[in-house]
Amino acid sequence: MEPAVNLESLATFDVRLEPVLDLGDSHWGRRRVINISGGTFEGARLAGVILPGGADWQVLHPDGTASIDARHTLRTHDGAYLYLTTSGVRHGPSEVLQRLAAGEEVDPAEYYFRLFCRFETGDDRYRWLNRTLAVASGARTAGAVRYAAFTIT
Repeated sequence: MEPAVNLESLATFDVRLEPVLDLGDSHWGRRRVINISGGTFEGARLAGVILPGGADWQVLHPDGTASIDARHTLRTHDGAYLYLTTSGVRHGPSEVLQRLAAGEEVDPAEYYFRLFCRFETGDDRYRWLNRTLAVASGARTAGAVRYAAFTIT
């Protein structure tokens, strides 16, 4: 018998971003850094603010796929600090990616944006997150990323 895998809603994250810093081409692709200026997260067991200072150290590949590597510092509504890393991919038809790059609002159903989320904390109230894996489905806007995260149970 195979063990079941289920998803349970964790939180919705709204991450405000600064303009893209283009670091140029490398042998992996075009390196970009997108600094995080703040944001919020809200869920039944997890809520608070995203502190400024994190970033997405992204690689844009020749086919338009973006490899996501973001680090966030979170402060929960009750004062705990959490470290969150997300890694994933965003890709889609070239005309859709061009519209995203131009800052247009694009229906997230028109492209693929998925993340793997890992948390770290020393706060006893949230230590369960250290042992929890999560996945997320995202959407990009001109100045933000919004994603819904789900724990894998």
